[in-house]
Amino acid sequence: VQLQASGGGLVQAGGSLRLSCAPSGRTSRIYLKAWFRQASGKEREFVAAVSGSSDNTAYKDSVKGRFTISRDNVQNTVYLQMNNLKPEDTAVHYCAAERTVWGISRSSSAYDYWGQGTLVTVSS
Repeated sequence: VQLQASGGGLVQAGGSLRLSCAPSGRTSRIYLKAWFRQASGKEREFVAAVSGSSDNTAYKDSVKGRFTISRDNVQNTVYLQMNNLKPEDTAVHYCAAERTVWGISRSSSAYDYWGQGTLVTVSS
């Protein structure tokens, strides 16, 4: 299974981007549910997660009110709508999937599959 993330790019502060992530290969029983990011020289950090049934979400405090995570359960695709972007949002953003539809986790260790990353650069 491979996860294909897209939608990153260069945007000015205050702008918006929409990240997408879809699986390829054998995709039964994996659920795309989260986004993490890693800025240059820093550790990977949690950004947002959504439950497999899309009835529960969680966000990093600094992105609350600006980012929205969503899932397309038919396509098994996860999205991250990012509004009012700030320079501190600059990072490689990774999507993540796990084998269980239940629950929601902020921990990277909970996820079994990772996308290749898409770079988001926000200029001031």
